[in-house]
Amino acid sequence: MPTLALHVVDLRRRFDGAEPSCVLEAVLGEVFTRRIAVVSSFGVDSAVLLHMVAAIDPATPVLFVDTGRHFRETLEHRDRVVRQLGLSDVRSVGPSPEEVARLDADLSRATWDPDGCCAFRKIAPLERALAGFDAWITGRKRFQAATRSELAVFEVDGERAKINPLAHWSPADIDAYAARHDLPAHPLASRGFPSIGCAPCTSAVLEDEHGRAGRWRGFEKTECGIHRPAARSATTLQSVK
Repeated sequence: MPTLALHVVDLRRRFDGAEPSCVLEAVLGEVFTRRIAVVSSFGVDSAVLLHMVAAIDPATPVLFVDTGRHFRETLEHRDRVVRQLGLSDVRSVGPSPEEVARLDADLSRATWDPDGCCAFRKIAPLERALAGFDAWITGRKRFQAATRSELAVFEVDGERAKINPLAHWSPADIDAYAARHDLPAHPLASRGFPSIGCAPCTSAVLEDEHGRAGRWRGFEKTECGIHRPAARSATTLQSVK
């Protein structure tokens, strides 16, 4: 995918050091107009990115992967954020009832095969939902995990570009922005859940634990799988420089 890789390299040069709002204004209003979507988990700090997007274009498509296993609090938080920000094109995507019946009839798969559970509940539905889009925006940050420490603002992701406008922001940046704009807090954030996924695979963390320690506890798994390894993107970009 040399053309896409060259485009991403150019975007990295053009927006080197740019603030998230500047990146978003460009990709939503100029670079990928009407061919770009935001993918949001409506997790602990998702409202920050969504507020920035809504300020530019509240009709931007927002894809929420509804796995069917979310905390009730996450669904309530999603609805509150959507109302407060005036987002008008939020799309819930997820596995079909037939897929659930065939692949996880007793709803136990997360406990013995979390990779397989994520594959049909998250990865496949999102890939279907992204059909027709040239790029997607995420709220990932470098501080969130060791696997994200080298996260770039612009990446190659298969046949699409992926944009991580908040990549270089710190927890303090996130908190300050949320406070400044009076953004709603996820109900579980104050109960020891700094990172929130599906209910069967997310537990509260202790004060001395990493923020994502409660995700897939007891497994080596650290990512759900919707994000390809950063090394793959980096290799692709190196080949066109």
